Amino acid sequence: MNWQDNLLGDTAQIAALIRETKRIAVLGIKTEAQSEQPSVYVPLYMQKAGYEIIPVPVYYPEATEILGEKVYRRLTEIPGEIDMVDVFRRPADINGHVDDILAKKPLSVWFQLGIRNDAAAEIFAKAGIKVVQDR
Repeated sequence: MNWQDNLLGDTAQIAALIRETKRIAVLGIKTEAQSEQPSVYVPLYMQKAGYEIIPVPVYYPEATEILGEKVYRRLTEIPGEIDMVDVFRRPADINGHVDDILAKKPLSVWFQLGIRNDAAAEIFAKAGIKVVQDR
């Protein structure tokens, strides 16, 4: 398989990825106090749709629980496997999380709408991780 096949862009590929996803770590999630932010209402929507959401905030050191779930500070601290890392970070800030994401070996990484980092996407795709950007 060519690594570029792991860069998902068409609707059918993305739909198949969503169907195989159950457990999602949300990197950059905010607390419920910021409920108007996509980094809160998108994971809340996914949780209500039946996905297991694992909060991984970057800030809010006092938060121990978000959306009723235990907070983890690094992806590698999460017990068990995760299907997807849903990223709510500025494109340049993703670079600081590459090693943590690679070490956790999720099936996929999803950069939310407006977020694109081609260099990180290539690293993940070459490691066999499916990538969706700017969706």
